[in-house]
Amino acid sequence: QVQLVESGGGLVQAGGSLSLSCAASGRTFSSYAVGWFRQAPGKEREFVAAINWSGISTYYVDSVKGRFTISRDNAKNTVLLQMNSLKPEDTAVYYCAAKDRRRSFSDSTGFGSWGQGTQVTVSS
Repeated sequence: QVQLVESGGGLVQAGGSLSLSCAASGRTFSSYAVGWFRQAPGKEREFVAAINWSGISTYYVDSVKGRFTISRDNAKNTVLLQMNSLKPEDTAVYYCAAKDRRRSFSDSTGFGSWGQGTQVTVSS
């Protein structure tokens, strides 16, 4: 399996931006599709965005379309989640996760490797 470490979370005012990074180590990174999930207190985990192994195809949940951008650099074993126009409802712990690239990248299931999470707090 691949090991994942998130970074880049923090506190930002509404309307601001943050960039989350997911660094991978271990197996060949291009063997994996990567997704970002988030979980707010008292709420279920939400599948936010995903990118296929090559970076050509992406998925976004409707609530973040036009505000978040997911990208990857397989040479650097990194996936980024650029978050713009942040809203208080984006406040959550954000997790990156990876699954075998043969699985559907836009399906929220099947992610077997997870990072420890990074807190994003958006103040109003």
